[in-house]
Amino acid sequence: MPVDRSQRPVLVKPRNSFLFLQGVSSPFFARLVRALRAEGQLVKSVNFNMGDTLYGSGARVFYSSRPEQLMDFYSQCFRADHITDVVLFGDCRPVHQPAVELARSLGIRVHVFEEGYFRPYWITLERNGVNNHSLLPRDPEWYREVGKYIPRYHNGDSFRLSFASRAFHDVMYHVGGALNKVVFPHYKTHAPFNAAVEYAGYIRQGIRLVNAKGRDSEVISEVARNRHRTFLLPLQLDSDAQIRDHSPFKHMKDVLKHVMGSFARHAGSDTRLVVKNHPLTPGIVNYHRITRRIAHKLGIADRVDFLESGHMPTLLSHVAGVITVNSTVGGSSLMHNVPTIALSDPIYNLKGLTHQGSLDDFWHTPEPPDTTLFQRFRSTVIHTTQVNGGFYTRCGIDMAVNNSLEVLLAKTSRIERYL
Repeated sequence: MPVDRSQRPVLVKPRNSFLFLQGVSSPFFARLVRALRAEGQLVKSVNFNMGDTLYGSGARVFYSSRPEQLMDFYSQCFRADHITDVVLFGDCRPVHQPAVELARSLGIRVHVFEEGYFRPYWITLERNGVNNHSLLPRDPEWYREVGKYIPRYHNGDSFRLSFASRAFHDVMYHVGGALNKVVFPHYKTHAPFNAAVEYAGYIRQGIRLVNAKGRDSEVISEVARNRHRTFLLPLQLDSDAQIRDHSPFKHMKDVLKHVMGSFARHAGSDTRLVVKNHPLTPGIVNYHRITRRIAHKLGIADRVDFLESGHMPTLLSHVAGVITVNSTVGGSSLMHNVPTIALSDPIYNLKGLTHQGSLDDFWHTPEPPDTTLFQRFRSTVIHTTQVNGGFYTRCGIDMAVNNSLEVLLAKTSRIERYL
């Protein structure tokens, strides 16, 4: 008997309604919006400034009202468009905080992108929040158990990395900023400096890098020869939410005073400290000068070195310990089996991974990480919160978009399945 094919059920993909807020300064969100629409999903995006407008994609809502009216705006938007999912980059931005708060109260899924916990070939995509807002447990025994059943992840598929592409997109995002006062008169950036000040700082920093190249090489060679017991303090960006919103410090000057004060009082006289600048620092604050000033005041100038540049894996292979607030460098140091202390509470600040004693004790008896625990922790974090891809180059964006779709369309996130 012939089969009546017309009676076969037609599989229809569930249709969600996505609202995209601010993304990273690149075409990534626009590409992701197009990919979701190709999957039959409903998508709208909100533009808060001219950069969002330049990098946005279709069905846009332009928000030009005052910040204090954001909650009402989101409430109307969620209701009118039957929003099921909100997508954003960075959950601590002022324009995002009301949306996250309201979405959680209404049971709307919140998807937060951020730079990867394990870079350079992973980006972060979590439900509800990232960093200190992450759903990742803070129980090392959970990772020991769950990690047994998760495949071992390495560095992910590689793709071309380009600082030039990142810089180009950043400049393009801000190039229309002069029109913000006309088109978006009430917009306030989350960044501590405007683009003109920041770019002028990058020029100064470029000059510092050129001048410091020889000195930095000598310091790294000295560390590699292990002539002295050396500790490393990698600086973070003052503008980073990890410092502004997730640490007890206001800026890195406070961190330098705290760490170097402890070093002066408790580290052995034959111990050295290397302070390394962040590779993406805009150079507005001269941390080399600040470091030297603090070192002289504490009487440790002959035991403290400052690096503007340097190959981080080489440094991590030869230091006795790493002091960080909550930088992703902490994850790298643990991967190199280097004793690490976190001055705040990043996701890797677990007993068995980081030094759980005081900073004063760290100089003499730093606790080494448990390599098995770290391997299970890293694989679990990658499996549940990371996406292979990047934000700034075409090949990286292609990978990130393709690998993000399944995560965004899933009713339950991977981490929630394990919890």
